[in-house]
Amino acid sequence: MIKVKNEIVQCDFLVVGGGMGGLEAAIAAAGAGANVVIAEKHNTLRSGCGANGNDHFVCYIPERHGDDIELAVREVGNTLDGGPWVDVDMTRVLLRHTKEVVERWESYGINMRPTGKYVFEGHSLPGQQLYHLKFDGKKQKSCLTKAAKDAGAHIMNHLLINEILVKDGRVAGAIGVDVSEEEPEMVLFQCKAAILCAGLAMRLYPQQNPTYMFNIPGCPADVGSGHAMALRAGAKLVNIDIPNVHAGPKYFMRGGKGTWIGISSTIDGKPVTPYVVGKPSRATGDVTADVWPSVYFDKMMDGSGPVFMNCTDLDNEDVEYMRWAFESEGISSIFDYFDQRGIDIRKDMIEFGAYNSDLNNTGVEINERAESSLRGLYAAGNQVGNVRGNLAGAAVFGMIAGRSAAEYVKTVEHQEVSDLPVIAEKEKLFSAIWDREEGAHWKEPASTLQQIMNDYIPAMTPRTENLFRVGIKYLNDLKKLCHEEMVAENSHEFMRCLEVLDQIDIGEAVAVTGRHRKESRGRHQRLDYKFTDLTLNNKFMRVHKDADGTFHMEYRPRRMK
Repeated sequence: MIKVKNEIVQCDFLVVGGGMGGLEAAIAAAGAGANVVIAEKHNTLRSGCGANGNDHFVCYIPERHGDDIELAVREVGNTLDGGPWVDVDMTRVLLRHTKEVVERWESYGINMRPTGKYVFEGHSLPGQQLYHLKFDGKKQKSCLTKAAKDAGAHIMNHLLINEILVKDGRVAGAIGVDVSEEEPEMVLFQCKAAILCAGLAMRLYPQQNPTYMFNIPGCPADVGSGHAMALRAGAKLVNIDIPNVHAGPKYFMRGGKGTWIGISSTIDGKPVTPYVVGKPSRATGDVTADVWPSVYFDKMMDGSGPVFMNCTDLDNEDVEYMRWAFESEGISSIFDYFDQRGIDIRKDMIEFGAYNSDLNNTGVEINERAESSLRGLYAAGNQVGNVRGNLAGAAVFGMIAGRSAAEYVKTVEHQEVSDLPVIAEKEKLFSAIWDREEGAHWKEPASTLQQIMNDYIPAMTPRTENLFRVGIKYLNDLKKLCHEEMVAENSHEFMRCLEVLDQIDIGEAVAVTGRHRKESRGRHQRLDYKFTDLTLNNKFMRVHKDADGTFHMEYRPRRMK
């Protein structure tokens, strides 16, 4: 049997995930007087996509950009922090709060002005103002962790949350698993509100080195669990039907493409887009991969690829600047490899490739208070589906959520959770996985899931009704096999088993919503519906799930003002 902790952990506000959004939520809520617990399945000092650092932070600072925030909203809408799948009003909320977060981070000890002044670089179209603040994020996780502790938040590392408990239509608690020891322990939480800050769905699809499942551009522990928990709790998700792709060095997979100073070029060194003319610059970089992230895949498919990052026009000073920036972004291993192999980017172009879908910024739908459709449930960061902002989005809406939750918890009382049927169901499932003496270890269903997603619910190649039908059937077969055969020998493997089950749930939602969108749009290309349905322009697809497992989809207008 799975070991169960005797005491229920009680708090006002439970933060699920100790990344950038989760830590900001905890700081804000605890600072406003709420009793806050952060549950992080690894360690807040080194977790999430910001674990090793970041070097770009989208923000609007009136003293630098002028008083016309509407211009900023429009121009940021043309960057990777905007696009057609965000609500414009949410981008405005984001930008209004970015200066405050920048100042908060400086007070925590994060170096937002490494040159002594605010410097903006990259991620913008030619002719626009620059909105991405260049900063040194090497210490961001340690600084935010300290700030959360100083504010009074209690951090529980190596404790994953697997289920949000709902009673009478609002959040009442959560089911967690302590994986800090060799044997896992089930832990119940009683809380008035919770925030999901669990990040991307990094391992839902196979990447360029399928044999090495953790050679991926983001945090391999971010697997879509927040998406899955929100879905099971009855909250609405949005835009998960539209695949997204990322880009970066081929095979040696790392994010941070905007930190490169170079030009996306053909094998002959010719630019593939008109965004950079002449020598690449630190200020503008090459926005190609932001506005056309699938360019590397598309060019391979049309016969004109591969496409390379061309840094051969850089001088020594620019190369050293890139080295510093890579360290701030947490991708210094790229230059380590170059040095080991004698690769000189002033002489050798580096092939880039498109990375498979990770559900970045597709997921939980929130409002301007960071509230989901479920009372008492908040969300922030890359698992939010109707606003982007990446690092800044996580921090801003984490802060907003913390403040909102601190107000909300004063209006409600704790509810009894120990009698909820889902607790017994989870205990039975956990015990079956833990007690089994032989069976399938987590890597077997994990790799099978990736193959099903890639073959039947593809993000990079066309989709069809028949593919969706078969894929959904196979996903349900896989879930059944996992319940019957999956086995874990220690806490680490047990955690991975639960991740696989979360991934299957969100994979099914991606399939169901993709099947429902009977048109071709963006990366959602259907061979059986090749046209773009103009009646669906500027409309987002919502999905939620009933207690009996039935999916419900609806379109709603994109908020344009």
